[in-house]
Amino acid sequence: MKKELFSIPNLMGYFRIIMIPVFLVLYYQAETPADYTKVFVILAISMLTDFFDGKIARKFHMETELGKALDPIADKLTQFSLAIAATLHYPLMIVLVVFFFVKELYMGLMGLYLKKKKNVWNGAKWFGKVSTGILDIGVFVLLLFPKIPPQVATIIILIMLASMVYSQLRYMMLHASILKEGKTI
Repeated sequence: MKKELFSIPNLMGYFRIIMIPVFLVLYYQAETPADYTKVFVILAISMLTDFFDGKIARKFHMETELGKALDPIADKLTQFSLAIAATLHYPLMIVLVVFFFVKELYMGLMGLYLKKKKNVWNGAKWFGKVSTGILDIGVFVLLLFPKIPPQVATIIILIMLASMVYSQLRYMMLHASILKEGKTI
């Protein structure tokens, strides 16, 4: 058990979670381009550890149940934190943050329900991955360019929100299908 807790991929997941408050403090204190460069470095390190943790786990046979849960938790906590940080410069992001929270709460509860009642554990689907990618890129752009014109920021936020709504609707259709017929889309 100790070996699982402290495997390299799991340590990378813990590290990503620990980096969230560091990022938030640096971002909220950022005033100069050098400050934003520090924020970028923190984000880049977090993204690199996210990229490599799964690869290391698979290549060196270090996959664990904890790691399978820790990685998406670290992903969602990081995404949620980045979206919250973006509300500092872009108030419309509050709508996205609220929808993100409700969506992830639904996904978590429905996932647990389907696992318990139907013994079904569906991984991320293409539309969820695309939505996550759009969210990551959009928030990344908003955070790194805090002086972006308001019209451009609004378009980026609306694109992120539309992709999340689309993804959520598709997941709800998938869950309804599983509950009704036991089928998956």
